Amino acid sequence: MNLLQISTQRNNTTSSWLVKFSILWLLSQNCCKASAVWTAYMNISFHAGNRMLSELGETGVFGRSSALKRVAGVIVQPDGKTQNACNPSTSFSRPKNSETWLALIERGGCPFTQKIKVAVEKGASGVIIYNFPGTGNQVFPMSHQAFEDIVVVMIGNLKGMEILHLIRKGIHVTVMIEVGRKHIIWMNHYFVSFLIVTTATFAYFIFYHIRRLWVARIQSRRWLRLATDLKLAFGQLQLRVLKEGDEEVSPNGDSCVVCFELYKPKDTIRILTCKHFFHKNCIDPWILTHGTCPMCKCDILNALGIQVDVEDGTQPLQVLMSNEWPGILSPSEEGTNNELSPARQSDKVTDVEEVEEHPTSQNDSQPNSGEDVHPSP
Repeated sequence: MNLLQISTQRNNTTSSWLVKFSILWLLSQNCCKASAVWTAYMNISFHAGNRMLSELGETGVFGRSSALKRVAGVIVQPDGKTQNACNPSTSFSRPKNSETWLALIERGGCPFTQKIKVAVEKGASGVIIYNFPGTGNQVFPMSHQAFEDIVVVMIGNLKGMEILHLIRKGIHVTVMIEVGRKHIIWMNHYFVSFLIVTTATFAYFIFYHIRRLWVARIQSRRWLRLATDLKLAFGQLQLRVLKEGDEEVSPNGDSCVVCFELYKPKDTIRILTCKHFFHKNCIDPWILTHGTCPMCKCDILNALGIQVDVEDGTQPLQVLMSNEWPGILSPSEEGTNNELSPARQSDKVTDVEEVEEHPTSQNDSQPNSGEDVHPSP
């Protein structure tokens, strides 16, 4: 892995992250539509002995489909023990002299629309629904079917039970409902769930990509250090350019056991620590891949002081070495028609002449399946 590959990987990672962010942002726009909620001011009045008591407060909230207008009247409870008004035959004992009255109904038992419909059919001008027991004075905007000119308000359980207790005592309770303040609710439970999932997803993506970049950076540094060590190690191995008259290029000479081709004059050979020699362009990739001599299985890299698992990351190692040291993995493109025949390498090496390495001093023949051959010594 070289620096260019790391830069490309970072660009791809950034592009992928931006695409995912755009998709999630578009989804959030559809899930985050604002909704308006209107509170209700309720002026509740009743007689306590010879006195007229009243209580004013922003104690209710209008239903989502309720008519937003002022309404006043007597509060009437459903007849019987059941106060949820789910039964279509539910009756209300409304005052005879009162033209306008509002039904006080308990939440639960059926949908809000059913309760409101029963009260409207009985002549109610408005519906007050009090919350479940144990909820205190908590309220929320109800979702229900729209009824023309009908005011629908929810109040807390404590306030509803207080009014119901007065009515059951025979006290005449009246109420005036006025429109209160408007509140914008951006977050509902669907959006909260979406926000939690989105946040967790973003956190995972950020952690994943940061870790990926961190691992890639560490790996790149490790390969760069390894490439430097390999360059120094390969510099310790002797090179020799064959000439006319050398024993290796004679008709009875040996061939390279990696590519099976006979040695020819001007071929560059590399002499390993075990004194076996091969074509430079054949043995260099072999050592990077296997780490051992093809003949005696001597651990060449270990002998040169290099600790590396040649089976792990062989391809990135060869790519990095080809970029750091172009001459090491650049075999000649010229072919040969010589017959390929395996030969045993002589352990005896003639006088060695160290030469300076140049990209032009390369073997004239192309290695042929060198990495797949494992000849015995």
